[in-house]
Amino acid sequence: MEPIFAVFTAMAGLVAMLAGAYGLRHTRRITGSCYFALALVKPPPPGALRPLLTYETLDGRVVETVSPVALDATSGSVRLWYDPADPYDVVIDGHQRTALDRALIAAGVVLLVLALGLAAAVLIAAMAG
Repeated sequence: MEPIFAVFTAMAGLVAMLAGAYGLRHTRRITGSCYFALALVKPPPPGALRPLLTYETLDGRVVETVSPVALDATSGSVRLWYDPADPYDVVIDGHQRTALDRALIAAGVVLLVLALGLAAAVLIAAMAG
């Protein structure tokens, strides 16, 4: 066994954990802002997969942005949270994807434990031989 496998496994675990933690933090920050609106769901533009969302912020600005998740364009309207500093940064109610973020964190922990096991096996093999 080469120690390089342990290093790359640990790096992959850290990347997965950081991606999941960033996703959870982002969702909590947006949903914790308490700025929500009802958005009109429009069909996606030609060549796009996600529909457009149009809503009005509390200060009266009308914002049109691409949905962060795939939605049925015929759903009419959805409730969303938005960041008042950047109203194009939205989280749609019921589509927070926190399960995916938690799964990334769990996978990162598993990879880090595996990396520690690989490093221990390399050390034991080096001490024995």
